[in-house]
Amino acid sequence: MGQFPGNWSGRHVMGEQPKIPTARLRPSPTVAFGRRIFRRFLLRAGLADVVELPGRRTGEPVRVTLARWEVDGIPYLMSQYGETDWVRNLRAAGGGQLRHKGRMEAFRAVEVDGEERERVIAAFRSTADKLLNREYDRLPSSADHPTFRVELIG
Repeated sequence: MGQFPGNWSGRHVMGEQPKIPTARLRPSPTVAFGRRIFRRFLLRAGLADVVELPGRRTGEPVRVTLARWEVDGIPYLMSQYGETDWVRNLRAAGGGQLRHKGRMEAFRAVEVDGEERERVIAAFRSTADKLLNREYDRLPSSADHPTFRVELIG
């Protein structure tokens, strides 16, 4: 047993990736329930968008409902829950399709950091209600919230 470093037992199921901790959270049950109930209303009212991306492993389309935040007239997508699957898919694809109020638009995504990311997060926190801010507090570092500038194509 001494041939493996640390306390790794050497037991690994073929075809599975080893578990690597990442900064990723799931929405609280209250937020998840609210999303299921109000999703259609948010889409019809134009308060949320459907982002369609190719899956990074299969290439099959993946659809995610997200809120688009505008700061100084520039649209952004921000992951409130850290390194989620849609973030990984968007990084791999570099863009996708955005459905807003029934219109599909192609977009390119540019991941931002530093001061630009801080401005987007501050704008989110200033307009979000207590429940969403409490969710944000679960991962308080801005580095844990990937943020993308949306550049519409065409």
